[in-house]
Amino acid sequence: MQIVTLTTDFGLDDYYVALMKGALLRQTANLQIVDISHNIKQFDIVQGAFVLKNAFASFPEGTIHVITVNNSQEGRAFICLQHAGQYFIGPDNGVFSLIFPSLPEAWRLDPVEESPFSIQKAIAEAVAHIATGKPIFEVGLPAGEVEQRIALQPVISTAQIRGSVIYVDHYENVTINITKELFEKVRNGRRFAVFFKRNDPITILSQHYTDVPVGEPLCLFNAAGLLEISVSMGTASSLLGLKLDDMVQVDFI
Repeated sequence: MQIVTLTTDFGLDDYYVALMKGALLRQTANLQIVDISHNIKQFDIVQGAFVLKNAFASFPEGTIHVITVNNSQEGRAFICLQHAGQYFIGPDNGVFSLIFPSLPEAWRLDPVEESPFSIQKAIAEAVAHIATGKPIFEVGLPAGEVEQRIALQPVISTAQIRGSVIYVDHYENVTINITKELFEKVRNGRRFAVFFKRNDPITILSQHYTDVPVGEPLCLFNAAGLLEISVSMGTASSLLGLKLDDMVQVDFI
């Protein structure tokens, strides 16, 4: 059974998710549709890219991932591409440049009719095309150059990394754009201190959220391999005053 995932900013209070699923099932009845998230913040392609980027590798080869975030702009084209044996369909608004280090070749889908929701039928037809084993290059014309977005990168020196908050999850754990690989490379065996806002620095890396007493802050590397600031059994974003784009500084001693 063909697996299709959905990542959207539709929310769950309206009929938009059902409209999308209905269009997919009407075109291809035997789909297994998996909801990655419909609670992406409206128009936030950075959040949408982060969520899909950290989810798709768990799915089997041949999965089709549909992302629709900030696709309401008039004339917004949708594109289809293939990466690591999986397929991706979404708007040409820069979201894929935030998911993949280098963009694979893409094909542009043509809306099948002029209406606000015509793209859903075009997506359904592209999914049906791929699900029946037809070549991806037959879904549309080559897209050529697609929209690029540059992700904010940490600033590095020999004794410091200055990163920023890029994601706050449901538990209000705060993800920083500092990878474990970068952290350890700059650290080079030294002690460290993580500074943020006016809070006391964190100087120990935890392995589990329960490594510190309840209510105490901690830092660890999460499942995405990124530095995360949390509060044991608490809400780090609210309690520590951290929000998206706030700076977090790591000093190495």
